[in-house]
Amino acid sequence: MVWDFMFIGAGIAAAGYFIGEGLKNFKNPNSSNIFDSLNEEEEQLIKENEIHHYIGISIEDAKHLIKEHPNIPHLLINNTVYYPKAKVRAWLKKVGD
Repeated sequence: MVWDFMFIGAGIAAAGYFIGEGLKNFKNPNSSNIFDSLNEEEEQLIKENEIHHYIGISIEDAKHLIKEHPNIPHLLINNTVYYPKAKVRAWLKKVGD
């Protein structure tokens, strides 16, 4: 009996949350939602010393890859090299074919 009330309370709390989120953007249908934030990864930049984590290779292999392929999409900002995630992913797919 106690569990029934807990489930009902959790359901009411979840319904209130979703209704509130819907009402926040009721007159602004172009606003971002939680699913749009999942695609923000595509716009992120990776520092040169972290690119090996993204590609999934060792640090030494990443250094050799960068030396052998200087055409990897990158940006130079204040003498720091950044790699756009989406462009690196596309480049890796192109090179892998």
